[in-house]
Amino acid sequence: MTQLQHRPDHQLKTAVIDELAWTPSVNAEEIGVTVAGGVATLSGHVGTYPEKEEALRAATRVHGVTTTADKILVRHDPGVPADMDLAREAMIVFDRRTVVVPKDSVQVDVRDRVITLRGTVDWHYQREAARQAVAMLPGISGVRNLITLRHAGVAPAEIKAKITAALARHAPASAQHVEIGVDDGKVTLTGQVLTSADRRSVEQTAWFARGVTAIDNQVKLSG
Repeated sequence: MTQLQHRPDHQLKTAVIDELAWTPSVNAEEIGVTVAGGVATLSGHVGTYPEKEEALRAATRVHGVTTTADKILVRHDPGVPADMDLAREAMIVFDRRTVVVPKDSVQVDVRDRVITLRGTVDWHYQREAARQAVAMLPGISGVRNLITLRHAGVAPAEIKAKITAALARHAPASAQHVEIGVDDGKVTLTGQVLTSADRRSVEQTAWFARGVTAIDNQVKLSG
């Protein structure tokens, strides 16, 4: 397998700073960057929660960054909505998305402008849709997604076979070097891939399998 040449942390830091500056929806001047062992830590202030998410995604895009640590604070202007108003707005959003997120499947709690989502849905994409639905609400500081997935009773061997087949279709090079373990709906991914993007792609593919309730992605970068 081709070996990945790891970049020194100081080069990764420069690359992350450049990527933040390259991202038009992020005010890079307000964000600090440190990198240690391939982990990029972002700090500082942004004006909205979506900007914070964009900054974290930008850092993750940099080749060689293994993961990101979030220490960014959202700085709000005076007159932002109160927690009670944010909770009301969140429920209105869900009422409009009942096709994707089943009605009454999600409960909302808001404290200090951080929205916490609880409940149970059938698919990971529904859980992500619930998070995305409230992430754009003006005035929030963060989203804690505690929604769980309902156990579908699919046999572990079937889950593994479906994921293996999907990986072979989507990324045959990665599929050869990734091992899949399944225990009562929890999928553990191990092995090696070339890039962080490959690592994320393997996990995203696994989430499509019916019966998956959790994923432990232990796939490492080769090198």
